[in-house]
Amino acid sequence: MPAAGTSTKSDERRRAIAAAAIECFGQKGFYGTTTHEIAEWVGISQPYLYRLYPNKEALFAAAVDHVSVVMTETLVAQSPTSDRARLAPEAALDAARDAYAALVADRTILRFLMHANCAAGEPLVGQAVRRCYAKQVETVQQLLGDDDAVRLWFGAGMLDNVVAVLGLADIDEPWAHVLTAR
Repeated sequence: MPAAGTSTKSDERRRAIAAAAIECFGQKGFYGTTTHEIAEWVGISQPYLYRLYPNKEALFAAAVDHVSVVMTETLVAQSPTSDRARLAPEAALDAARDAYAALVADRTILRFLMHANCAAGEPLVGQAVRRCYAKQVETVQQLLGDDDAVRLWFGAGMLDNVVAVLGLADIDEPWAHVLTAR
């Protein structure tokens, strides 16, 4: 039984709303998505949504925070931490890239993250995006142990984002082959 003053049902609703927000914002971005669409997706009223989140910006920031947790858990779970000492730096970087690739295999998360970067001019969203990047830098530093490797991972990740979102693996053109080569 939950402690007095806590609500398991509210927590479950928040998780469902975060998942719906990621889906909706991933499709149409911060500016193109309405809170009404998100509430409808979850099957709740818009006033109830506003009881949980004061505005769309706070909801989007909460969704960014949720994705940050998912990213961290995925990177840690899929990293060969026990073998890290035995991995060459390039192999450790490849393992971290593979973990990221597994995360963004769901294009919804990838599109959501791209929209989050675009909406970073909104104060709460910008703060959430910066927290997300800070957490990922910290996590990748722990996994790779080297600032240069962290920069390489982020650079490779940005390229991987472009390759994934444009579907370049399925394009048989010389320029696409240049970008998809690993």
